[in-house]
Amino acid sequence: MICAVYKSLRKAESYLFVEKRNDFERVPEALMAMFGEPQLVMMLPIEKRDHLGFADIHKVRSELKEKGFYLQLPPPVVNLLEQHKKDIGFNPD
Repeated sequence: MICAVYKSLRKAESYLFVEKRNDFERVPEALMAMFGEPQLVMMLPIEKRDHLGFADIHKVRSELKEKGFYLQLPPPVVNLLEQHKKDIGFNPD
């Protein structure tokens, strides 16, 4: 299976994988409204891959088959100061 990967111009580091190029029929309208105008990044032979950069390849394949799309969002931003305080057990209370 070759899928199409699009990036969002509205949401940084957000990618939409769909089964066929320019086929957004199975993607919910609300998601498309949030995502904005999709910009094609690449066509990807997903069956020949054993991993992807930030997404679980098995989850991508599964959701493409079940839902017809997969949405990859950026990882949450970590507050390094708060993480450090937690790691050293700092509690100002």
